[in-house]
Amino acid sequence: MTGLVAGVDVGGTFTDLVILDPATGAVRLAKVPTSLPDQSGGVLAAFAEAGADLGQMDLIVHGTTTTTNAVLERKLAKTGLITTEGFRDVLELGRRTRPQAYGMKGHFVPVIPRDLRLEVAGRMDARGRELTPLDEAAVARAALWLRDQGCESLVIHFLHAYANPAHELRAAEIAAGVWPNGYITTGHSLLSESREFERGVTAAVNASVQPLLERYVARLAKGLAARGYSRDLLVMNGNGGMVTASKVSREAVKTVMSGPASGVMAAVATGRRAGMANLLTYDMGGTSTDVAMIRGGVAPVSNEIEVEYAMPIHVPMVDVRTVGAGGGSIARVDAGGMLRVGPDSAGSSPGPVCYGRGGTQVTISDANLLLGRLPAARFGQAAAAARAAMEDQIAAPLGLTVEEAAEAVLRIANTHMAGAIRMVSISMGADPRDFALFAFGGAGPLHAVALARELAVPKVLVPARPGLTNALGCVVADLRHDFVRTLNRPLDAADMAQVQAILAGQEAEGRRLIAAEKLALRSVRAEFSADMQFIGQTHLLRIALPGPEVGREEIQRRFEAAYWARFKVELPQVRANLVNLNCSVIGARPELDLSRLIDPAGRGQAVPSGTRRVWFGGWRDVPVYWRDHLPLALDLQGPAIIEQMDTTVIVEPGCRVTSDSDGNLIVEVGHA
Repeated sequence: MTGLVAGVDVGGTFTDLVILDPATGAVRLAKVPTSLPDQSGGVLAAFAEAGADLGQMDLIVHGTTTTTNAVLERKLAKTGLITTEGFRDVLELGRRTRPQAYGMKGHFVPVIPRDLRLEVAGRMDARGRELTPLDEAAVARAALWLRDQGCESLVIHFLHAYANPAHELRAAEIAAGVWPNGYITTGHSLLSESREFERGVTAAVNASVQPLLERYVARLAKGLAARGYSRDLLVMNGNGGMVTASKVSREAVKTVMSGPASGVMAAVATGRRAGMANLLTYDMGGTSTDVAMIRGGVAPVSNEIEVEYAMPIHVPMVDVRTVGAGGGSIARVDAGGMLRVGPDSAGSSPGPVCYGRGGTQVTISDANLLLGRLPAARFGQAAAAARAAMEDQIAAPLGLTVEEAAEAVLRIANTHMAGAIRMVSISMGADPRDFALFAFGGAGPLHAVALARELAVPKVLVPARPGLTNALGCVVADLRHDFVRTLNRPLDAADMAQVQAILAGQEAEGRRLIAAEKLALRSVRAEFSADMQFIGQTHLLRIALPGPEVGREEIQRRFEAAYWARFKVELPQVRANLVNLNCSVIGARPELDLSRLIDPAGRGQAVPSGTRRVWFGGWRDVPVYWRDHLPLALDLQGPAIIEQMDTTVIVEPGCRVTSDSDGNLIVEVGHA
């Protein structure tokens, strides 16, 4: 690869761009407001801001929130469902859980409304044997009726199709004869899993976002081509891999969470170069915070992600947890006199009060400004407006000073974010003290040290460009294809020849798909795993397998070891159940030089550009440094503020900060 490589990530507030020259390591960066409702405008604006010649681009990789936002906001294409007689309400009944565990009310909007969910006769049993023939005439009538109701997409989801997809395949063939486009999704083709609710929701989400994603990608590709780009556009998937734009809409559901996934992939690459294989990733942007756990230099991929209540999307995705705490998260005193922070956000328009764009509600960014963590001079008269809003909305109702009120807002926000990090670490049997906190996003480094102290994490790793890390993840991501196949047999009764054939077939298909991509790769590898449980249990435990030729005894041994490591319990009297067989085929791209994300020519001595009064339980004069000018041989004691174009790093009192050869900051967290 000799041309330029670009990664572009569209977030809820900003669109970020990183352009890297593999030959020289030279970097160009851009950060522009996200354009809504058409995100492609912001992407093209970012290239213009960077002064990029798109004719020189060898590769553009794009992480998008198009599908994620469409699902969360229910701004979906009108979609119909044809399902097995008696099962139209599976998507709405779900697992009979409640939005609030201790509440008696809640709100849930199904992806497909009930009047567009139709039933037809035809039934397979759990072994794939036909109990009732498919009523083909009913399928044709249902497809015609849904078409006439204005449905753009169609889902065909039959009971036990994972065991025998014959009815789904025939129904899709019949529907294709009357359907006006190619937006027909069969449940088994996306997810060969036994659970009807999860498989149905996954198929419904895929169908309802297919037209939206295809139109968006087409607009973007056309805009890039008009400006000289002649290569394939690649789109990030939620599993941390990528796929060409021409194919992405076929399995559109796999792009859900692609933006957060790209940040985790950047953390994997940065941590590998920094010699830190165990990381807790912490991405705080303008709207939300995403966290994940990287153990042994491997991104955590799960096929049991629930993006919101009753919305399980069971395709492999990087296991990222999200909380509604970002720089734009709104702080308020509720009717009971309690201070609340988030999940509502001021976004980029109108944004926090301190932006001076018409925002009137106090946010986390306003609190950071009022405590001196952000430079008041940069915000002009809006800084005074932020102080007045904090006094009126938070300080006066709670009987606090403005500084105490702002500090309370940050403490509550930090508590929310620390809880999310505990969910991906302690709840998974991991000790945060064995990890470093990888802090990125535009606001992450402002809060990272406080979070590390609360979690007893000993080090914070701040990458060279924290506010552009998701875009960097697009640049360094590999090709990846994931496969899952339900077996659902007691391990001691499973046909091991069938198990080995399934795993070998998954690997062969993945290698075929990767070979079809026109990208230079340094290697292709396959990773195998199984989802298992003890018979009678509900939840699954994923275990790694050494290869497709694995034997029964080895699977049993690995499952028992994994179960003990997670729960510290042995159940020798209970049979193990082999539920799913999984394979991931990964095409590793050539490693890129990330040492010039900060231009070496600008580095000098660790001389502060000035001082600023910052609140750490009281006002202190704190030296301020410009990060691009700091030497690689850095050694500073906190408190200190390190500013750069995309974020501000707060080094609290009692901490020490050094740098590595890539310019990453390493904060050793000491006592306050």
